[in-house]
Amino acid sequence: MSDELVGRLREIPLFSEVDDEHLRRVAEMATSFEVGSGFVLIEHGQPGSGMFVLIDGTIEIELPNRAPITRGAGAFVGELSLLTDTPRVARVRARTAVRGVAISRAAFWELLDSEPRVAVGMLPELARRLVESETETRLIESS
Repeated sequence: MSDELVGRLREIPLFSEVDDEHLRRVAEMATSFEVGSGFVLIEHGQPGSGMFVLIDGTIEIELPNRAPITRGAGAFVGELSLLTDTPRVARVRARTAVRGVAISRAAFWELLDSEPRVAVGMLPELARRLVESETETRLIESS
């Protein structure tokens, strides 16, 4: 675990309220990764084995029958299939070179048990996604 990784995680809104001890634990549990443009991080319909948190780069989230969604540094994806124990709902691919951390299913639940502020940190993003989805659904239905 590097102090640089802990520092980069501290910059991500999801982890901004996590104390240093628990943030070091996140860094220990996570696996750093780097992938090139076009790499598929998540495939629609597959079981969820973990989540991804972007440190650098841009991803594209491809949902069935919807316009692609672009997210950058600080974004997290893959948590829904862990929270709901359902298959992946989207395909996620790197739009640019991406650097981030992967958190396994077991580490995710351990993290939520030991640091509930991470779950609280997810709530605004999950709520925003729900509102965006509902708004887009209504636009499609009204056209």
